[in-house]
Amino acid sequence: MSNFEYMNECTARDVIAMLVRKQNMPISDAMDLFYNSKTFENLNNPETGLYFQSPVYIYDILEQELKTKKQ
Repeated sequence: MSNFEYMNECTARDVIAMLVRKQNMPISDAMDLFYNSKTFENLNNPETGLYFQSPVYIYDILEQELKTKKQ
């Protein structure tokens, strides 16, 4: 496993845990939501540099994405 993949897996774990805790959602729903988001897609694109950001920052981006989808 590359450092890039490891960093992304750790970040995904942390963001999913935040979804479970902050949104009070089941882990399976949190995983589905995050893994199917544009935020996750960008996290896995090394050109975005998003993988260098903190899980809290990425969670905030995900929240903005979800708010935009609801409008």
